[in-house]
Amino acid sequence: MPQIAIFVEFEPLPGKQAEFETVIREHARRTKAEEPGCLRFDVLHVLDEAGARVPNKLMVSELYADADAVAAHRGTDRIKQVGAALGPLLASRRLIMAEVEA
Repeated sequence: MPQIAIFVEFEPLPGKQAEFETVIREHARRTKAEEPGCLRFDVLHVLDEAGARVPNKLMVSELYADADAVAAHRGTDRIKQVGAALGPLLASRRLIMAEVEA
């Protein structure tokens, strides 16, 4: 099975970015520590063309060993808790999943 990459672009509500970052960074840390199928989970600050951070725009880049690892990730109690914690902090969220070709 191919590896699966997940990219999510988040737009925290004004004034909620710090709280959002705290929640998403802890989620990333725990996912990497507790899920052997998670190969990578990075929190990224979006930059404009001049290299300056775009306010209220962040992304995550995740890499999983295969589709089963993604399913295991989505099945954790933590993912439901994180979703509930992030919902009130977000103006928008856009998810992209992709197979990684060798």
